[in-house]
Amino acid sequence: GAPQGGPRPGPALPGVRHIVAVASGKGGVGKSTTACNLALALRAQGLKVGLLDADIYGPSVPKLFGLDRKPETINTPQGQRIVPLNGYGLAVMSIGFLISADTAMIWRGPMVQSALTQLLREVAWGELDVLIVDMPPGTGDAQLTLAQATPLAGAVIVSTPQDLALIDARRAVTMFRRVEVPILGVVENMATFVCPHCGGTSHIFGHGGARHEAETLGVPFLGEVPLNMTIRESSDSGRPVVAVDPDGPQAAAYRAIAANLWTTLSGGAGPRPAPRIVIE
Repeated sequence: GAPQGGPRPGPALPGVRHIVAVASGKGGVGKSTTACNLALALRAQGLKVGLLDADIYGPSVPKLFGLDRKPETINTPQGQRIVPLNGYGLAVMSIGFLISADTAMIWRGPMVQSALTQLLREVAWGELDVLIVDMPPGTGDAQLTLAQATPLAGAVIVSTPQDLALIDARRAVTMFRRVEVPILGVVENMATFVCPHCGGTSHIFGHGGARHEAETLGVPFLGEVPLNMTIRESSDSGRPVVAVDPDGPQAAAYRAIAANLWTTLSGGAGPRPAPRIVIE
């Protein structure tokens, strides 16, 4: 729960044990691909997992899972509920299932807020060990809404290794700490490029920057994912790599990250308390 005197998180989602935000300070760092493969890797550990695409302005999850049908609604004692779609065994929900792909979401803050609340609370999630929330990039209104309206177990920050992305990752860490959401760890994405022709490795975006940043900020480092054609191609074709090649080397990176994350969530190694940040 929230520390004394902190903002009160929203009411819990019945049946959902842990809600984890996957966030980044900026777009283009592979946050959605990370969220979807992380969710699949948690499911591969035998857990019941849901994935909520909370990126209202640029929902990527329908494409990542190759899902484009409208979900059904059912009547429950609590009222009408949307039934999430099944994506390789995950309960998946996205605003992208409810609007056509080329619609521009020209929405102001309050509309985003109510859409997010609906996607969270009016979906029949059922019993889940973990609900992964693919957050919109950045540190604005939608992120604060989610952080304050949802009883988050914590946040995973995705960054590429280079300095510019790390500055934005630092902002994301600071934002979550201000609203007293624990940082469960940092993932370095697009870490090392292995040439498919010669097998040589190149550090296109640098290397190790996110690991170093995590140490500096005093938050756990969950692992790194290579910059890899297979991950990109499988994501573009709606066949996420952890689902279609679960024993391959790319899936191994996500599985290691998922194992670290679950250890933290399940109390194998409790999340470190975030230092209180006092806003002047």
